[in-house]
Amino acid sequence: MAKLEDDFKKLEEIIDSMENNELSLEDAFKAYEEGVKLVSECNAQIDKVEKQLIVLDNEEADG
Repeated sequence: MAKLEDDFKKLEEIIDSMENNELSLEDAFKAYEEGVKLVSECNAQIDKVEKQLIVLDNEEADG
């Protein structure tokens, strides 16, 4: 779960730097690309956790 939290923190930092106009246009594009990758990774991690919860819930219901 720490990876997910780290990724969210990185996303917050990227958003803050883009909102504060701290980046050149080129750096903003790079930050945007990194943010898109992080969002994709976060979604994959969340999906994995959701699937694990469904399995646990089904085991508990059957148990």
